Amino acid sequence: MAIVYAALSLGVLGLIFGVLLGFASKKFEVKVDERIPKLREYLPGANCGGCGYAGCDAYAEAVVMDGAKATLCSVGGADVAEKIGEVLGVSLEVGEKMTAFVKCNGTCDKAKENFVYEGITTCLEVAALQNKGGKACTYGCLGLASCVKVCEFGAINIIDGIAKVDRDKCTNCGACINICPKGLIESVPVMKKVRVACNSKDNGKVVRSNCSAGCIGCKICEKACPKGAISVNNNLAKVDYSLCVNCKLCTKKCPTKAIRDITEKVEINN
Repeated sequence: MAIVYAALSLGVLGLIFGVLLGFASKKFEVKVDERIPKLREYLPGANCGGCGYAGCDAYAEAVVMDGAKATLCSVGGADVAEKIGEVLGVSLEVGEKMTAFVKCNGTCDKAKENFVYEGITTCLEVAALQNKGGKACTYGCLGLASCVKVCEFGAINIIDGIAKVDRDKCTNCGACINICPKGLIESVPVMKKVRVACNSKDNGKVVRSNCSAGCIGCKICEKACPKGAISVNNNLAKVDYSLCVNCKLCTKKCPTKAIRDITEKVEINN
């Protein structure tokens, strides 16, 4: 009988605790805004962090609870932004599509090598070395693929010694931009076809000795631009895309072809 009473006691206690836990879960339940799971359904689930949040769940919550911008999902683009707007009951204006671009022309046939580098094989580690690798231009792409490894969309690869971005695959998530130790990768408007493919701040004489396709700071592009969209500072040309009208005069005048007209798709074979 003692065993029976013990079993009954445990059963009753279990029932009581169950009821109490059920009551507590209802009483102290944290209500979730129904818009959060709806937004999460529309987000792509890439969890790339390009929006500035830890993942799609965090971003969905930030949009609803903290008023984060609803147009930050570069992977989903305009389609996702439109759906987010529908859930929030607002009309959203999606900005111009952007893509990553590697500011380096230093392919194997153009960039001088001081020596054949052998050793550690990540950009972050080599950039921290005193000699910064074997390339004569210390501003150029190391070609060690740190950016390739962090890209979840197969949009970047090493071609002829430097990183190249496939604009069709790029979602502008920012992972490659953040990982590059030399700040070589920037976000640019897809519809603008002019690119300064150089990042060197050296004077023209040094640039010429290091790379046949580098910017020498001659300012010919600056003088040729009818819209004032390109300027030279610290020996390097830079395009103001808010002023650029794609006339491409700068690309035609550039003596080293450091300023390029990007009209052809970059093919990447993974």
